[in-house]
Amino acid sequence: MLSLGIEGTAHTVGVGIVNEDAKVLANVYEMLRPEHGGIHPREAANHHAERVVPLIRKAADVAGVDLADIDVVAFSQGPGLGPCLRTVATAARALALSLEVPIVGVNHCVAHLEIGRAVNGCEDPVLLYVSGGNTQVIGFARGRYRVFGETLDIGIGNMLDKFAREAGHGFPGGPVLERAARESSTFLTLPYSVKGMDVAFSGLLTAALNRLKKGDRFEDLAFSLQETAFAMLCEVTERAMAHLENDEVLLGGGVARNRRLQEMAGRMAADRGARMFVPPGDLCIDNGAMIAWTGLLMHRAGVRMSVEDTVVDQRFRTDGVDVVWR
Repeated sequence: MLSLGIEGTAHTVGVGIVNEDAKVLANVYEMLRPEHGGIHPREAANHHAERVVPLIRKAADVAGVDLADIDVVAFSQGPGLGPCLRTVATAARALALSLEVPIVGVNHCVAHLEIGRAVNGCEDPVLLYVSGGNTQVIGFARGRYRVFGETLDIGIGNMLDKFAREAGHGFPGGPVLERAARESSTFLTLPYSVKGMDVAFSGLLTAALNRLKKGDRFEDLAFSLQETAFAMLCEVTERAMAHLENDEVLLGGGVARNRRLQEMAGRMAADRGARMFVPPGDLCIDNGAMIAWTGLLMHRAGVRMSVEDTVVDQRFRTDGVDVVWR
């Protein structure tokens, strides 16, 4: 059984093809990289509209399959930027109707968790989901993926990108900060904002930008920003693991590629006798393979959608999904 998934929640449009054994046969994508400023939703949607059809064809070529062999089409139904979501949903509907196969709308956040479970072989991990627009600590309880903690303002990826952008660097800014942080070991005190099980990054960002304007070195601030933000995330993740009596933690989302975050989460897990898992880099970022795999799980569990059911949801909550496949 083959599933084709189309991802398009923000700056990246991707198409993936997977089989029933979670083998990724194709995972192709293109990212919008604006020359100035952040992501404009309409520009991103136009980017996706131009590239989604060629990517569908490319994915089929890479997988060595004919589109007529596809058994189910899945797409990112939310959360995300409205124009982007509507663009990929339209593409998915057209493809499913032309192939006369079922269509499944997938929660983007849940897809990060499911592809990680599949490729890493972990059973029931707590997911530390860290990306541009999302930051959540997620665990499975009573038939749903529950959010045990999340950002109260901006996602950690957006925070890192904005700091890099204000310092004169391009998009994406996270890798720029990671490289700069390796050039420093000078820790500058910044706001540590943990509120119960939630975190907040806007005060941390403002303080770092103020120190940058006053002349503190970019490398020192990059180091301090990472150390502070990642410590906040590891604290709330560990508390969720303790509450659930869970001995597995999975990283997901684009920021999960950061080696320092992996080190800190790995150390936290090891200190409590747990294990930490990270998918390969191209499965951490937004990608079509995770959408394809989660759509296949849903379809095999009996989830069926009409075209009318495929309306996108910009605020599609992780805990709003009935996880009938577990």
